[in-house]
Amino acid sequence: MSGMVTETRPPGRDEWNTCVRIGALVPLTRPGWQEAGRHLLAGMELAAGEVNDAGGIGGRPLELAVRDTAADPERAAAAVDELARLGVAALAGEYHSVVARTAATRADALGLPFLCASAVLDALTEQPTPWVARLAPAQSHGWRVYADFLLAAGHRRIVVAAEPSVYWASGARILRDHLAPRGGTVDEVDMRESTPATVCDTLVDRHATALLLLVGHPEPAVSIVRSVRRDRRLAGILIGAPAGQPEFAQWAASLGEDGAGVPFLRYLPERLGPLGARVGEALRERLGQAPSFVAFEGYDTVAVLAEVLRSHGTDRPRTPESWASVSVAGTRGRIRFSRVPDIGVWQWAWAPVQVVDRDPVRPDRFRVLRAVGASASRGA
Repeated sequence: MSGMVTETRPPGRDEWNTCVRIGALVPLTRPGWQEAGRHLLAGMELAAGEVNDAGGIGGRPLELAVRDTAADPERAAAAVDELARLGVAALAGEYHSVVARTAATRADALGLPFLCASAVLDALTEQPTPWVARLAPAQSHGWRVYADFLLAAGHRRIVVAAEPSVYWASGARILRDHLAPRGGTVDEVDMRESTPATVCDTLVDRHATALLLLVGHPEPAVSIVRSVRRDRRLAGILIGAPAGQPEFAQWAASLGEDGAGVPFLRYLPERLGPLGARVGEALRERLGQAPSFVAFEGYDTVAVLAEVLRSHGTDRPRTPESWASVSVAGTRGRIRFSRVPDIGVWQWAWAPVQVVDRDPVRPDRFRVLRAVGASASRGA
């Protein structure tokens, strides 16, 4: 798929040149996580439509120029270059951390503001930058919450099934560094050299009580889950997926009951406030299914950028000055940015974090197992 433009409100001929454009980076085709991309874009489109219903940006219509990254860093870099030439006021979105890192690095080099919606990799840029901000919690924050959940549930012998990736390697390191001082061990199975059967044997050999999937979906994640569920030696094993694969309907469709009881991270409060509840209903109608936390991230990203552009103008050089003054009622809480140690971008510290699974009794329903952050999105 080549790049495409989504008109959030079709402009007339005279209006076309007066639109304020935001470049939207989303994975819409394989090997990107298409379902996540669809939810992210739905949230961004909903917010953009509401901005235009309220008068746009200083009376000018807001438009999303959508580019499909397909989880390809080189494609994302090319999209950033193209969108910069087109004169977008800012960039928004992206789900995959490795892709977002490339986009952020390129945006920084070009002096193009970028508000990252979903990617969590701590090192989103190699050096501190004034041009990039992020809504999603840093991986080190969220995955430590997940590690604390494992410890509280009595799991100290952990095996991770991992594929080669900066993101997966970073996650494994965070878990190992957090668990080791507390008596936990993390053994890694390299899925380039292993099979689901090998994973099962490793769990038995290491006397592990938990298996974490640091792999892609649907494969090899689906095959690993099925193998573990059917291995009588592993009846009591916990399967976890901290990156959030079970959040999406495709997981449930692929695994059915086998996909229940798999804890994962999501970034929602225990209860949504009035804004979050209203947006959630609108997203449900737009998507034809319950919105994931990624859809809320998409909405909040465009809502924040719209406020920045209203308050500080659409000239790119003025945007870096605005991150510190942002205070926006988002769907999941009031959004403010600050400088966080060891994070090189402006960071919302922090979005609410939950450890959640699908209820084995009703796999279409989620259970909150651990929550960090406000119990409701106050002020929203």
